Amino acid sequence: MVDVLLGLQWGDEGKGKIVDYLAAKYDIVARFQGGPNAGHTLYLDGKKYVLHTIPSGIFRSNVQNIIGNGVVIDPTILCKEIDELSTAGIEFLSRLYIAQKAHLILPSHRLLDAVMEASKGEGKIGSTLKGIGPTYTDKIARHGLRIGDVFLSDFKDRYDKLKASHLRMVSAFPTIDFPLEEEESKWMESINRLKKLQFVSSSYFINNALKQGKKILAEGAQGSMLDIDYGTYPFVTSSNTITSGVCNGLGIAPQKIGEVIGITKAYCTRVGGGPFPTELNNDIGEEIRKAGGEFGATTGRPRRCGWIDLPQLKYTIMINGVTQLVMTKADVLDHFDTLEAANAYNVAGDEIDEVPFDMVTVCPEPIYKTYKGWKSDLTGVRKYEDFPAELQNYIQEIEVILGVPFSIISVGPGREQLVIRSAFN
Repeated sequence: MVDVLLGLQWGDEGKGKIVDYLAAKYDIVARFQGGPNAGHTLYLDGKKYVLHTIPSGIFRSNVQNIIGNGVVIDPTILCKEIDELSTAGIEFLSRLYIAQKAHLILPSHRLLDAVMEASKGEGKIGSTLKGIGPTYTDKIARHGLRIGDVFLSDFKDRYDKLKASHLRMVSAFPTIDFPLEEEESKWMESINRLKKLQFVSSSYFINNALKQGKKILAEGAQGSMLDIDYGTYPFVTSSNTITSGVCNGLGIAPQKIGEVIGITKAYCTRVGGGPFPTELNNDIGEEIRKAGGEFGATTGRPRRCGWIDLPQLKYTIMINGVTQLVMTKADVLDHFDTLEAANAYNVAGDEIDEVPFDMVTVCPEPIYKTYKGWKSDLTGVRKYEDFPAELQNYIQEIEVILGVPFSIISVGPGREQLVIRSAFN
């Protein structure tokens, strides 16, 4: 079976660290969607690593890692990532595989992304400007380039044709400063380097591994509320970030899905524009931001912070088929006297517990329940029974509302700072 690990909020839930921990139990870790707009941060032996394209199982020496066909790849960024891991002394290239059908992000995709976002003024969606949206647009429009195409004799002609199409579109927007020729030179050099890596058909690779009895973990990027179909449209990413995206992104049948592990912070964050019902535009929000180091791993932008949103989590648990939960960054709330959790929404005077069709036009008003804070340092705790009673109460009440148990609680950035519930050892 293929187990799935994904974020249940607006991204940045701490997926990379949890994948790294769980990877020891798997033979293969596979990224199934997204691109270098994702940033999975891990702290190992006191060192910080940020992965944008390479799966988070790469630090486990016995684990194979595959970049699936649902991922979009920027060769320049991928080569930089490879260099950083190599410099750190990590042996991994023999365990890294790239799906032939993964689409390529061209420098002109990034240029197009930048001019389109700049033209929106106050209506910006908060794009990371990595060219993700235009790349997925070309994929759906059926004239994108796949990484397997680099081995074709007419690849350069195909590249030039697509680039020319982009430049025609760019000409309709105000000019911006973008060093296209310089970026193109680095991109072509990176393509030549990537040709030496291992390319596979992800559907055959994954399904043959399943026939051999291997255990596979599918790693999601971004968060469920950024899903192109089920997120807060149009403030979403350009791919399916939920469980159903695993089938398309890796080439497996739905019945091959096993456990679905959903990750939520003990609070909630969002980067960029879009609705955020529990956002705290006050000193409390700033305190959470500072305590949690809430700045984007990919963009460095400060994240918007707020209390945990239970109607939102119930929604993403439902659409993902989540079977177990992980709570990250519980330690960030160590110093609060009281905590809030949104149990419902007020929409036009009606109390509802469902995510409305359109949060963008009218953002629902959260209805909160107050919890007593635990006021103690969690970072050294390693057993659930050693948690303060206030935290246990917070976790258990949330479990009842969500209808799914928490199997792991994270109390710090380190690999060892995880509390595993005894029922799930």
